[in-house]
Amino acid sequence: MLELRGGFPSNAAYKIACCYALLGEREPALKWLERSFELGFRDLGRAQTDTDLQSLRDDPRYKKLVGLVDTSRMSREEGWRYDLNLLAREVKRKGYAPFRKISEAEFDSSIKGLSDSIAKLTDIQIIIEITKLMVKLGDGHTTISLGPKSSPEFLRTLPIKFYLFKEGLYIIAADSKYKELLGAQVLRFGDHTVDEVVSALDPLINRDASDIWVKERAPYIMRSLPLLNGLGLIDESGKVQLTLRDQVGKSSVVTVAADMSAPNIWNVQPSPKGWVNLPEIASSPEPLYVKNMGANYWFEYLPESRMVYFQFNSVINDPQETLAKFSERLFQFINDHEIDRLVIDMRWNNGGNTFLNPPLLKGLICSGKVNERGKLFIIIGRRVFSAAQNAASAFERYTNAIFVGEPTGGSPNFIGDEVFFTLPYSKLNANVSDIYWQESLATDYRTWIAPQIYIQPTFEAYRANRDPVMDAILAYR
Repeated sequence: MLELRGGFPSNAAYKIACCYALLGEREPALKWLERSFELGFRDLGRAQTDTDLQSLRDDPRYKKLVGLVDTSRMSREEGWRYDLNLLAREVKRKGYAPFRKISEAEFDSSIKGLSDSIAKLTDIQIIIEITKLMVKLGDGHTTISLGPKSSPEFLRTLPIKFYLFKEGLYIIAADSKYKELLGAQVLRFGDHTVDEVVSALDPLINRDASDIWVKERAPYIMRSLPLLNGLGLIDESGKVQLTLRDQVGKSSVVTVAADMSAPNIWNVQPSPKGWVNLPEIASSPEPLYVKNMGANYWFEYLPESRMVYFQFNSVINDPQETLAKFSERLFQFINDHEIDRLVIDMRWNNGGNTFLNPPLLKGLICSGKVNERGKLFIIIGRRVFSAAQNAASAFERYTNAIFVGEPTGGSPNFIGDEVFFTLPYSKLNANVSDIYWQESLATDYRTWIAPQIYIQPTFEAYRANRDPVMDAILAYR
């Protein structure tokens, strides 16, 4: 397997190391463990905790290799420097062509400059600078996690969900105690405009190449008051003054305190339990695209238009029905009924496991009933990323779909995958991407997939529970 380079060659070398370690043969175990790391072994955390390697635990060479160190005896500066050096090592050891956007010399200089500045910076400021450096490496998955797993400070977030529409930034969901703020446009955070806040957050947002991804990510990370405080945008990390304009045009300034109960709402759709969503309180019924955002995938037949609407929210198997089984059921339904069109709505899908996509793709390719121009529509948008981007790229390449909505948040070909590891002193969670995904042609250098029918989300339509994307599909002739 190692010579054939099947799968990950580093895994084969790692398993050989484990076999020798279990036999108590330390030297060959260390030799093969070193070899696996040279080949880019992906999971640093596994190597630190794997009981198969128990016999190596007391060996300094093993500890150095896997990054096991007692940080309790380190000063703050020593601890941060250790973390910076380990992070730099992992970028070089594991990253897929990590120095495409910046040179290795520039990267090393940035690490040294940050290391020399530790005493002058707060912990949050150091985290900000490390995050900026990771973003400069230039892919959507190489990152520092700006969440509570990295720092307890990041527990302090606003109990509010924002969204950037064509008209500006609006509050679309909130904890019930802030229900009266729903539908308000946000004009300022403290003394800074929304544009200024987004510009300050931009260098912290890792992306493939698509700047529309910033529109998706910025409204989530601007909920972190410690982050805004560390960037110098607000004076306190526990509360913020928001200048708002309500739906009748009246402006006001409200103080919103941080809440530690829902720090990371990124994959909680539509919002955490106990929150209120704007579509729920609108006078008209909720449209399909916000009806069941929390499900991985589902479909509904619309008899009046002889259409199947399939919402594909996550490339993750549902415990009750795998994506393969769901795909089989979907196409069986299409075969058994009078169907003129299939709509696949991916606008909330930010990824999962690419290897789950093939049954769905094969079903589309083989479906003579819907795989025709004007009968198959894919709704895309700024959140389509990672495994969802791979799905969209495959649909574009192998089917006759018409794409509707916004450009995707990812690129057709990209460097990705996540196997996070923890830096021992700061406890920051970091990821270094190590796989090149080529779902499109090798010569495809686009920053995104652009829709044939472009429709930008507007607050006017959202608050009225209208879906202009589906309106355009229904009107297509």
